[in-house]
Amino acid sequence: MTLETKKSVFVELGKFLSQFNEGNCAKRENVFGNDLFFEKFIDLIQLSQSHNGWYTPEQVYFSIQSWAEALTVDNLEKWLSNYDLQDVKTKKVALILAGNIPLVGFHDFLSVLITGHEVLVKTSSNDQHLLPFLANYLIAIESDFKNKIKFADGKLEGFDAVIATGSNNTARYFEYYFKDKPSIIRKNRNSIAVLNGKETKEQMTALGEDIFRYFGLGCRNVSKLFVPKDYSFEPFFEAIFEYQDVIHYEKYANNYDYNKAVFLMSNFKLLDNGFLTIKEDPSYSSPITSVFYEYYENLKDLENRLENEKNQIQCIVSSNLVKNSIEFGTTQKPNLWDYADNIDTISFLSTI
Repeated sequence: MTLETKKSVFVELGKFLSQFNEGNCAKRENVFGNDLFFEKFIDLIQLSQSHNGWYTPEQVYFSIQSWAEALTVDNLEKWLSNYDLQDVKTKKVALILAGNIPLVGFHDFLSVLITGHEVLVKTSSNDQHLLPFLANYLIAIESDFKNKIKFADGKLEGFDAVIATGSNNTARYFEYYFKDKPSIIRKNRNSIAVLNGKETKEQMTALGEDIFRYFGLGCRNVSKLFVPKDYSFEPFFEAIFEYQDVIHYEKYANNYDYNKAVFLMSNFKLLDNGFLTIKEDPSYSSPITSVFYEYYENLKDLENRLENEKNQIQCIVSSNLVKNSIEFGTTQKPNLWDYADNIDTISFLSTI
């Protein structure tokens, strides 16, 4: 397959995915494979929560729409235009995927295939159905992908390179086990917001999207706020009140009750609005249903600290208060060229 053929296949996938919106799934004419795949995909979306309790239809539809918006001709052209992929020698690349949010490993899957390699996928037990379905759709469009895509049930064998995602603990295992292979090993990361108290209500409401999307389970979810001394949290709580319905979801509510009880029994000082607790804490990684905060003296010192601790941070949200920050409400809609851990996956795959 040529690069142009592969790009066209993923564009077709994007068109297919664009039909699926929560409450408004509409089959369109001239979309490949609708007769075979459309109804089955709706059924799979509805069943996803039975496979993983956090995969509510709302969250799955959001992920699907995010990928539909990403897989366009313009985006693929912009993403790949800076790379020379003509002389890449085909290797078999193993992917060990996380399952914290729907289709979390799709970018790695796409990257391996678009660079001309074969992919050997080890799915998470928490997300075993969505990616294989999309793989079957790709194969239906272009049969040559059948020899390029394999899902592993047991031990991974016969691969040339690996991209593995896990916790800091599993990363140590990965680093040892794959020490003789070219690899990208991803560890725990968290996202943060830097505030100065001058943010608009719209920005604060958008910050709620960064906090609550996927129930806060993603590495791109904001789990830590940096605020100036004497910062008032009242506007923050007022702005995020529209996300209050999250507490009606049983798994979230159980985590909220448990983590709040743990904090209170430890005599920690909390701010609480009935569906989110915030706690002053130097750590980046807060428990689900909670966000940590920390005061800063001046932005320059904070920026230096964030640079020194960048290996713990996935992305930064702010009103351009610190460098490399992004807009409020955008953390869970990365571009194709926004690489996890700031590691250029395409460059890695083009040189193995």
